[in-house]
Amino acid sequence: MIQYLAKRLFWMVPLLIGISLISFLILHLAPGDITTTEAGFNPKASEESRQKLRKLYHLDEPLMVQYGLWLKRMATLDFGESFAGHQRPVLWEKKDEKGNVTKGMIQEALPITLLINVISLILTMLLAIPLGMIAARKHHQWQDRAITVFNFVGFSIPGFWLSLLLMYWLGVVYNIFPISGIHSINYQSFSTWDKIYDTTRHLFLPIVIPSLTGLAGITLFVKNGMLDVLHQDYITTARAKGLAEDVVIRRHALRNALLPLITIMGLSIPGLIGGSVIAETLFAIPGMGKLFYDAVMMRDFPVIMGILTIGAALTLIGNLLADIAYAWADPRVRRGVVR
Repeated sequence: MIQYLAKRLFWMVPLLIGISLISFLILHLAPGDITTTEAGFNPKASEESRQKLRKLYHLDEPLMVQYGLWLKRMATLDFGESFAGHQRPVLWEKKDEKGNVTKGMIQEALPITLLINVISLILTMLLAIPLGMIAARKHHQWQDRAITVFNFVGFSIPGFWLSLLLMYWLGVVYNIFPISGIHSINYQSFSTWDKIYDTTRHLFLPIVIPSLTGLAGITLFVKNGMLDVLHQDYITTARAKGLAEDVVIRRHALRNALLPLITIMGLSIPGLIGGSVIAETLFAIPGMGKLFYDAVMMRDFPVIMGILTIGAALTLIGNLLADIAYAWADPRVRRGVVR
């Protein structure tokens, strides 16, 4: 197992470099750059000032030279500074010569995205696993049909459409939940419990909407996995021994039925960090998704590359963790990994 992990970790490095190179080249295929964007906000900007900006950001260098400079910084986990006017560090906070600390853009946006997506994933699992089990145990009965209809509706509804619909009805018409930001304007003057209540109200829709849109797929995975397991010989043997149906389901069927979810959990790690571009942009939440959207609109290459590289690294790590979890959960896979 140790040899297998060492080999996987070794090959992750060239894979990550290859992904970053492809991403870097694709980014520069798009027309325009940060100088085009800044010139658009200032009609009086001359061609000479644009060329100075290009030289300042090394955009006048060949692509491979630009990539080499970026790769050199990435090796020390330094993604550089944003091309935007504030020129904040992309990843971690930095101190200037006067000792002033400037917080990193990803460092600031990451906790908000993590909070929303982790809670959303937990809520999805807490609902999807029982629903999938009920649909499998009551196969071809009215419970299964009702859950199947729910799954079809869940697959059919676009997330952005549901977001706009709930924003209009629950936020504008009935004014139950706020629809912008994560805090009220006078948040700092609130008591501790009022701050918790205010944050909960602001994050309710951004958490619930991804949970609802992801619920259908997870429920279907659990149902299909449970149906496959319930027809296995060892389940028939357990029932023949006189074990109660709940014991058969919980102790013998559920663990093997949830094996496909391990892959989903592993591949969901990049989503937990990367955030939802549509939801965070619609609700004006200063998370990773909105940061990525704003960076794309501004042609802010260091921020875009920083987020893409983190997402690629987390995807590779998620695949590795999924393989390890599979080996832990299934002895047949573990013996194959060791060999």
